[in-house]
Amino acid sequence: MSTVVGTKGEERLDYTKAESRAIRRRSMRLLASLIRPMRWLIVLTGVVIVASTIMQVIAPALIAWGIDTALPAVLKRADWMPTFGVVIVYIVVGIGGAALIGWYAVLAAKLTQAIMLDLRKRIFLHTQKLSLEFHESYTSGRIISRQTSDLDSIRELLDGGLNQLVSGVLYAGFTFIMLFLVDWQSGLVLVAAGIPLFFLMRWFFARSQTVFRETRVVSAKVIVKFVETMTGIRAVKAFRTEDTNDVEFQRLAGDHRDANRKVFRLFGTFDPALMAIAAATLGVVVLVGGLRVSSGAIEVGALLAAVLYVRNFFGPLQDVAMFMNSFQSATAALEKVSGVLEEEPTVPDPTKPIDLWEARGHLRFDDVTFGYADDRIILPDFSLEIPAGQTVALVGTTGAGKSTLAKLVSRFYDPSEGAVTLDGVDLRSMHPKDLRRAIVMVTQEAYLFSGTIADNIALGKPEATLGEIEAAARAVGADAFIRALPDGYDTDVNKRGGRVSAGQRQLISFARAFLADPAVLILDEATASLDMPSERQIQNALETLLADRTAIIIAHRLSTVAIADRVLVMEHGRIIEDDAPAALIAGTGKFAQLHRAWRETLV
Repeated sequence: MSTVVGTKGEERLDYTKAESRAIRRRSMRLLASLIRPMRWLIVLTGVVIVASTIMQVIAPALIAWGIDTALPAVLKRADWMPTFGVVIVYIVVGIGGAALIGWYAVLAAKLTQAIMLDLRKRIFLHTQKLSLEFHESYTSGRIISRQTSDLDSIRELLDGGLNQLVSGVLYAGFTFIMLFLVDWQSGLVLVAAGIPLFFLMRWFFARSQTVFRETRVVSAKVIVKFVETMTGIRAVKAFRTEDTNDVEFQRLAGDHRDANRKVFRLFGTFDPALMAIAAATLGVVVLVGGLRVSSGAIEVGALLAAVLYVRNFFGPLQDVAMFMNSFQSATAALEKVSGVLEEEPTVPDPTKPIDLWEARGHLRFDDVTFGYADDRIILPDFSLEIPAGQTVALVGTTGAGKSTLAKLVSRFYDPSEGAVTLDGVDLRSMHPKDLRRAIVMVTQEAYLFSGTIADNIALGKPEATLGEIEAAARAVGADAFIRALPDGYDTDVNKRGGRVSAGQRQLISFARAFLADPAVLILDEATASLDMPSERQIQNALETLLADRTAIIIAHRLSTVAIADRVLVMEHGRIIEDDAPAALIAGTGKFAQLHRAWRETLV
């Protein structure tokens, strides 16, 4: 069992062998790219851990030599030199081993932090570069999980788990070799104990793969549910879904508890079984060694060293087993992270970008076909031309294709067929910096980032002076309420603009867009959060500010449409009416009907 993250962010537990191999290759590619720049640090770390392990393993052999050689020299000849020698070597080996372990800890920490810094930056940068399609399908909770819990799992593996594995395997291996050098017959007893040990470890590794991966998937679901509930807390409060959410979260938390219980039961079986094998092996070594000591076939010191080596051999195996917890969690996390990092933008940057230093704002749709899915076409064979400097209002029922048209102009998506051009240049060929400078969209969700009011207004033009920021705010009627805030333009908006109302956030987003001074400005339901006085204020500002730029206005409020030079009425992805507002109002078409219905609501 494993976790597969598909192109739309879904997670599964079942996968085919081909998918499994592809996921492993993907994860290994990521891991290789992370460690490649650190290869010399890894080599040095490896040398240090090998040297420190050898020094640790030598200790029982020195004890055996002291008992069997140095001690008799004292008793028989009063020769203390062998004793002093072995004591000095033992102290040097102990201090040297401790120093090397400390050095290894520093090197391992440096290696871990360098890899984690690289990986954390990659995830952040890559998720920003991915197209809007990815972010609209991949939930924010899962993205947060990739950057938090999944990276924490990988860090835990590098910090402690990998240390346990490397030191445990090396220690067990060197111990096994030294045991054969000290007493090969005791080594054969350990080899015989390796048969039940092999089957125990094989069962543990196979079972742990399923159990640990299950805990990772369930843990991710708990995080996603919590993040989505807290992110959408206003909707939760508005629709009183606390009880429903509580039931769902308790179910997920219960699944998380049950998954962790399986882990406890797994170790509850493995640890006693490993202890039993170790005890039985140690007992046989002592029994056989004792008989051989009595017959003079082996010295007491050698037997003591053999007993120490056998005991020390089983200790690291528990560390290796504990490593499986970190390993399985990190493997599942690496699979998910690598899946995100291998997502390709559906709106890629051009390989040979065309610079458009001074955009005039002439837009054109040439036989554009677009759909969010192959079987659901939103814009079929769509053509449209908007001259530079013209303000166009898009009107139509929900699902008519208005916002889709705006997303294509902003190049959040690319058309399936045809082309969208700005001043004769296909948007797919324009340099990204020129595209973002030339086209700006203001949406209904006026998102404010952490920082001051001035910082948020300057988002589209970071180098703007305070005077330019204040001028943009005055242009949209935001200056007065900003100055009334506790610190004026230096007021911290807190999370999601907690210090300002929804309408004020929208005014700030207008100031942000106007300061950017784009050639094409798109307003997608941008006045929906404004009250009537604020909307009139915005309309007054728009008449001046949109005079020298191309503008596309999407609005259900027909009062906003009045400032447009041209109205396009859309239905099922096609333009059914196209004329000046006054001409359409005077007619008998769809827009005239909508306008009359709107006028009646004002009476």
